[in-house]
Amino acid sequence: MRLELSDLHVRYGNVEVLHGIDLRVEPGEIVTLLGANGAGKSTTLMAISGLVKPTSGTITFGGEELTRLKSNRIVSLGVAQVPEGRRVFGTLTVAENLRLGGFTNFDETQKKTTLDWIHHLFPVLAERREQLAGTLSGGEQQMLAIGRGLMANPKILLLDEPSLGLAPLLVKSIFRTIREINKSGVTVVLVEQNARAALKLAHRGYVLEVGKMVLEDKAATLLADPKVQNAYLGGTTTAESLPPPVDPAS
Repeated sequence: MRLELSDLHVRYGNVEVLHGIDLRVEPGEIVTLLGANGAGKSTTLMAISGLVKPTSGTITFGGEELTRLKSNRIVSLGVAQVPEGRRVFGTLTVAENLRLGGFTNFDETQKKTTLDWIHHLFPVLAERREQLAGTLSGGEQQMLAIGRGLMANPKILLLDEPSLGLAPLLVKSIFRTIREINKSGVTVVLVEQNARAALKLAHRGYVLEVGKMVLEDKAATLLADPKVQNAYLGGTTTAESLPPPVDPAS
């Protein structure tokens, strides 16, 4: 199912933060959004999820208009977001956090299958299912946040800064898992400050500057673009060992 944003404008009060965003994500892709802090990347994800409402423009997923739908309805259509900063429920157990992620899915058999898959992706979550989420390490909380998103059985997963605050080796592990999730058939939209790692992982990328889309191309082309290198890739080395992404059309 294709995700498409057309001439999307978003305001916070009197301040417009997205100025006519156009974006498309094809089924099976990993697409990354790059840009400095304040460029509008997270706002774009929140608009897709229904957490902020556009002032104009359209968002369609599988041909269905999302802009006027409530966020829980958007989740039920197959769109799940993993927020920046993880935001797990610290006073609930790992298992309870995961169960909450499946609140729109009423197929108990499917939820059990999804939970087993999450435990395969992140074995530590199975080992610590009865542990309070607030006592997990930052990396474990990120795994839990991704797992909670997957419990909704999404067709498209929106990831906001999954590497934030994590050690480089753990970042590499998280990114490999994102690749595995994508290979299973889940489309991924990735917001990531670690631009080199994101472009190594993605099929295509977009560059935002102060709420405007200024560049769009294949990830490998952006990785080799001197302007992108100078602006976003200085000194970043994480995930150099990731293999190139598999073309979803192949």
